[in-house]
Amino acid sequence: MLNLEINFVTGRFHATPWGHHVNEGAVEWPPSPWRLLRAFVAVWHLKLQDTFPDDAILVQLIDKLAQSPPLFELPPATSSHTRHYVPVNEGKKESRTKIFDAFIHVDGPVRLRWNVELSEAERTLLSCLCENVVYFGRGEAVVEIRLEENAKNFEPSACPLTDADSLSENAELVKVLCPRSAGEYQTWRERFESEQKQAKETKERKTGKRTKKKKSEVATIPQNLFKALHADTGDLQKQGWTLPPGAHFVDYTRPRNCFASPHFNPFQSGKDPTVARFAVHSAVLPRITRAISLADRVHAALLSRFEKSSPPQVFTGRDANGVPLQGHQHCQIFCEANGDHDRITHITLFAKMKFRQEEERRAIESIHKVWGHGGHDVHLVLLGFGDADTFPDCHLLNSGTIWESLTPFVATRHPKTRRDGRPKLDEEGWHIGSPEHDLRRLLMQQGFPAPEKIDPLKKFVKINQRKLRPLQFQTLRPNGNGRRAIQSPIGFRITFSQSVVGPIAVGYGTHYGLGLFRPDKPNP
Repeated sequence: MLNLEINFVTGRFHATPWGHHVNEGAVEWPPSPWRLLRAFVAVWHLKLQDTFPDDAILVQLIDKLAQSPPLFELPPATSSHTRHYVPVNEGKKESRTKIFDAFIHVDGPVRLRWNVELSEAERTLLSCLCENVVYFGRGEAVVEIRLEENAKNFEPSACPLTDADSLSENAELVKVLCPRSAGEYQTWRERFESEQKQAKETKERKTGKRTKKKKSEVATIPQNLFKALHADTGDLQKQGWTLPPGAHFVDYTRPRNCFASPHFNPFQSGKDPTVARFAVHSAVLPRITRAISLADRVHAALLSRFEKSSPPQVFTGRDANGVPLQGHQHCQIFCEANGDHDRITHITLFAKMKFRQEEERRAIESIHKVWGHGGHDVHLVLLGFGDADTFPDCHLLNSGTIWESLTPFVATRHPKTRRDGRPKLDEEGWHIGSPEHDLRRLLMQQGFPAPEKIDPLKKFVKINQRKLRPLQFQTLRPNGNGRRAIQSPIGFRITFSQSVVGPIAVGYGTHYGLGLFRPDKPNP
């Protein structure tokens, strides 16, 4: 058995099926084996031809992978798209055309299995090909492909449908572009050449004239499958091919609900969600230092969905009379940097009062992008609704005894001093109004136990592999007011005597991602 695993680094797969226009919004799923073999051939030509100069091993490898269609184990996935208006200049006249960018958001790797055995040389070549494939489908679909030596727990969810099989109620039929086997290709090639020759002779006999096609119109037939995989799509279309030579559609079955949201679905569970989570995608991801600005834009986008009606309290934080709500029950917008750098990869919406109304959830679902600095729009992909247990990779919602600043804490009170300059102390010896005292007060105000220890971080807030100074963070909302002290922002390390459950966000800008803490060692 041969097993491959395709990991989509950005969590997205972009690929328009053969025979479809990009603006139809169609994406092939499962990925076609024909596309994968073309990727291997392209990588060999571009990167490995010097290392493996003899193409005989590659031809053997291609023939083996084309012997029979593979089985697929598909991850949970959701189909989505973005829309772009592209300017078209015709002389002095300028118009705009709408372009659809359809893609599939995947929540895990795609696994493939072939019932073939490879020689040592073929396996070595395939391993090198996998390591050098950078993208699969369109250029946006960055991938990492690897050979699975000891693949376990393979559960096929997309399989070829044979004549003896019947389609189950929970499955649907989809056509997948696959290569013909080497024997099938030669049989098809001989038959095609014979039909072409017969058609030409019949036409000449009827007209009495010899026909001569232009060079660009002649349908040339590659000698074998390996050569057929080299064919350029534009050239094939010019020559009138409805399918690439050497390819054919295979009927596959896939789960009928293969594009159902991989996470919690509030409309089916009967529970009102407290969490909505987005994946962030952009040509240039915003830095965590701009968290309050990005959160403010997301908040503005949510409010813009209610231009003809009053926005819900969960988004405004005010009751029907405009009085601010107490207890930080309404929506908080948290930015997360879960990659290797300090770039924002996820945005999490959290509301203690829950997203109870359908209009609130529909507003969240409608957010697809917000504007970004430098002309790079920030695209948002909704991962789903749920609660603290729905998204295990969101450490902000985990529990722990030690919590460190993800974004700096901005105090809401000023330090108190006596007339002689001595600091005023409370009964427990805390400097009243100091950042430490204010942090402790706000934590207890939100129902957290009194911290055992509060230690300022020395100069830096550590974000993955980066160390950032608190002063590098934007700590003032571009729009809106709020109680804010004059002290500089500061990072803290909080130690509790017992494990507490997040999220922990306190201080100025708490609903826009400031004063956000994450557990140093999150509990499972």
